[in-house]
Amino acid sequence: MAATDRDDSLDRTMWQTVLHAGLAGSFLRVPHVPPDAAGLREAHATAAIYGMPWDSTSISRTGANYGPRAIRDVSAQFLTYNATWDFDLLDALTLVDCGDCPVVLANAEKTFAVAEKAVGQIIEAGALPVVLGGDHSVTIPAVRAVSSRISDPGLVLIDTHLDTALDVGGETLNHCCPITRAVDAGFDPEKIALVAISGWMNPRTELRFCREHGIAVLWLEEIWEHGLRWAIDRAREIAGGDHSTGGIYLTVDVDSLDAAYAPGTCCPTPGGLTSRELLTLVRGIAAGGLIGLDVVETAPSLDATSATAAIAGRVVMDALAAHAGASVLEVS
Repeated sequence: MAATDRDDSLDRTMWQTVLHAGLAGSFLRVPHVPPDAAGLREAHATAAIYGMPWDSTSISRTGANYGPRAIRDVSAQFLTYNATWDFDLLDALTLVDCGDCPVVLANAEKTFAVAEKAVGQIIEAGALPVVLGGDHSVTIPAVRAVSSRISDPGLVLIDTHLDTALDVGGETLNHCCPITRAVDAGFDPEKIALVAISGWMNPRTELRFCREHGIAVLWLEEIWEHGLRWAIDRAREIAGGDHSTGGIYLTVDVDSLDAAYAPGTCCPTPGGLTSRELLTLVRGIAAGGLIGLDVVETAPSLDATSATAAIAGRVVMDALAAHAGASVLEVS
């Protein structure tokens, strides 16, 4: 509905009751629309949430299967309106929630086939897929769907890990392998930027894969030295964020954050990004428009509060706003 058509007697962005009252279950309580291209077109969807409650490949602590539910629950704390930017997400986007992937227990291959089809339907409808994880392996079906439908896509990972393992114990559909599987799916490795990677938490073979394939690594220490603006510009330059290319798929692992900000994750990171740094990176990378987004590794059962789920939800909100053209504040 256009701003001029609104009933000004009711402020849609104002709290009308207590936060925990009323129906819930979708992100920001937006309408539920199944992941079917025809139905999404009929709903005029321009962005669609899709949950992947899956964490069967974790090498460390588990609990990310509850990530989509926790992020949706905490989204009740947010308005769709950002007063700083005088920007309402629902004025700029027709956002819907496609629900969760019906997981096939302990079977990555079958589960990912279902998810890839669903994300593909979202793309075919002309909507931006927003995947809520789940462990980081959920990126695999998403990038497969993107690569098979969008020509020459770029990819930016914000993470503490390289995620370029060939396999883990012979298993290729693992949360240590999403970037490797993206390359297998057709992403040009020279259009992949790995941002905020921390040196102590990555094996030699994964760094070798990056060097052999020309994948750019922007180390966390480099961001400390050169600044956030440098990291944003470099990532966009590598991944090709201008409109003459396929566009950027952005995958955000909450373990890129220091464990003080995101304790509820599989592999918490000592000395990682601050929440402000992560949001600045996300806004800057998303500002030219995205072709896909995922936020992964939120494990609410490992967090005594809702802090990790809240920052994951905030990443989605800020990325969608920047993607949709909000005048986010620039960084030097």
